[in-house]
Amino acid sequence: MNDGWLKTNTFHYSEFRDVAGLVAAKQKKGLTISLCLPTLNEERTIAKEILIIKSELMLRHPLIDEIVVVDSGSTDSTREIAKTYGADVYEANDILPRMERYQGKGENLWKALYITRGDIIVYLDADIKNIHHRFAYGLLGPLLLHDRIKYVKAFYDRPIAIGKNKLRPTGGGRVTELVVRPLFSIFFPELTQILQPLSGEYAGYRDIFDQIPFPIGYGVETSMILDIYRRWGLEVMAQVDLDRRIHRNQDTKALGKMAFVILKTFINRKLELGLIDLHEKMYDEMIQYNLVREEYKANITRFEGHERPPMIGIEEYREKFFPETTQGESP
Repeated sequence: MNDGWLKTNTFHYSEFRDVAGLVAAKQKKGLTISLCLPTLNEERTIAKEILIIKSELMLRHPLIDEIVVVDSGSTDSTREIAKTYGADVYEANDILPRMERYQGKGENLWKALYITRGDIIVYLDADIKNIHHRFAYGLLGPLLLHDRIKYVKAFYDRPIAIGKNKLRPTGGGRVTELVVRPLFSIFFPELTQILQPLSGEYAGYRDIFDQIPFPIGYGVETSMILDIYRRWGLEVMAQVDLDRRIHRNQDTKALGKMAFVILKTFINRKLELGLIDLHEKMYDEMIQYNLVREEYKANITRFEGHERPPMIGIEEYREKFFPETTQGESP
């Protein structure tokens, strides 16, 4: 495997500390930038995320033009807090209401394409306990300063020296190291250079995101990498070391469900690419067991595997962003 991409397309956030320089690059290119926070019961962390990003990257430096929260139906105070701190808050079910309703992170990310206005979109998870504005400007740096780069992933932890900066080679969670990295190693070894493929922090140009499908659940990050790689190649992608990220951990059974969805997403993408021929049915149920009153009981979770099509094909989206192309279309 050629590891040239790892050396040329891997950055450290400190390379982009000159936020004023990023603003200048943004303005020179005539770009707008949106930040999207997908949420579900994030009242403990959402205020700090919005406050820090807004104060540093909107008020102090006009790098980000809007902060948008897309919520999956929180039962706590997430939406109210986000509104109080100045974010534009939407419930996912209220966006594109003619379409069938689904719930999941991928659904929120996909619908954010419709209600944001930026040429570049930054997606950050809303549960980051050690939030710092580097989480946004670090991802934006390669997009604004390197014309070839259209999509950027975050990674963190485990230092290793590459060049002049300290970089972190894996730092991946259990699902990354036990599921995704082995799959990439077997089928797409060049993609193993993406050190944290499941990180929830990434940014890219709208005209990349609106041309790829979005699985509604956990498989969205894996799907996104595979689809961008398939359409545009590895060279349009980059990754940035954001140093350290602290968030809540999930238990093993929750990670098992995540792994189930990611595996199905990966296999489905392989089928679509014509790289495998499956002769047996794949099932939609993750079967786990709990010990209840000294008896093992099956705990079955069903995953339908719904997927949103590329947003560019949605009529309302085209009317909003490309009205000249929809004139004269049949009603």
